[in-house]
Amino acid sequence: MMTIFNFKLPKILNGNKAPWLLLPIGGGAATNEAFKVDTHKEILEEKGIYHLTLPELQSQLIRGSCYGWLIIVSMYEGTIRMLNPMTKVFLDLPPISDLPDVIHNGDQCSFYFRGHNMITEETILANKFLIWKVIINSAPDDINFMAVALYGSSRLAFYKPSNKRWLKLPTRARPYFQDVIFFQRWIFAIEHDGKLYRFDTMTKAGPRVTIFKPSTPFDTVTTKDINQKYLIVTADGSLLMVVRHLINLICEEEERSYKTTKFDIYELKENNSNAWSRISSLGNYILVIGFNASVQMFAGNLLNSKGNQIYFTDSLVQEQLVETYYHNIGIFNLEYGSCQEVLSDVNFFCPPVWILP
Repeated sequence: MMTIFNFKLPKILNGNKAPWLLLPIGGGAATNEAFKVDTHKEILEEKGIYHLTLPELQSQLIRGSCYGWLIIVSMYEGTIRMLNPMTKVFLDLPPISDLPDVIHNGDQCSFYFRGHNMITEETILANKFLIWKVIINSAPDDINFMAVALYGSSRLAFYKPSNKRWLKLPTRARPYFQDVIFFQRWIFAIEHDGKLYRFDTMTKAGPRVTIFKPSTPFDTVTTKDINQKYLIVTADGSLLMVVRHLINLICEEEERSYKTTKFDIYELKENNSNAWSRISSLGNYILVIGFNASVQMFAGNLLNSKGNQIYFTDSLVQEQLVETYYHNIGIFNLEYGSCQEVLSDVNFFCPPVWILP
């Protein structure tokens, strides 16, 4: 059921290219809310709130958002599915148990985590944090449709309908990936130390990988600083690396709270894979990051939006296993170095995610 102020939600979303924030409300049960972000007025306008009843998300975790589709993982069954929240259409991807180097044995699951030796956890717990992110390269009806899963922080696998299963992408020993993206004919992944992986899945001999270590003018950070890296493709064909800096406000046994302090943005020119160059302004563009496939958007095409900003949600999967976790969500203004946070006192059962119509 939907209550949409005399309109149908699909019509509203299709007519407005602004990012929408899906907020899971309740203990993993039924209701979700989509909020339109408006930076000229209050950050969450009452007139921009639309209520969706999505029982399909009961006991599910959102681990991706691309082309209007959500990628959801079942905590109890270990399924990985695509859901269009507007049409309620489901499409199945291969389950967690089919991922390379994942061994299911009843209520136990063994896998590699952060590049270390294989560990074993209860299956339900493993299902909660094993999948870090899933992205797709197109809508599922495209003939060249492909999906990539980042799992255990150290493994990557890709899926094509013709393969019918997840296939392993080759990596060096014990990597620690933080993001993955499609760029031109390749898949790119970034490690925590800035190493950039480029995968080619079109070769007859199987997937091939090229590893770059571009020089990076990283700032010196304190020991309290945590950073998360994201990859974004720009409209002019360049690749951006966005470094998000966070500090831990609460570090109790069953409670976590993080705060974003700043962002650094670096550009890797298409014809130069040897160095990242820092950029200080996005001009009239915004970046949208989180569990979604990170994107750049032209602010002039968005209703009541300003450029040179970063819209962000929380994507620290490994930190969200505690009983109380306050998700870090907001808009960062690069010009002033200021951050407008929202809903920082809410403990969502599942991380909110951007939907990009």
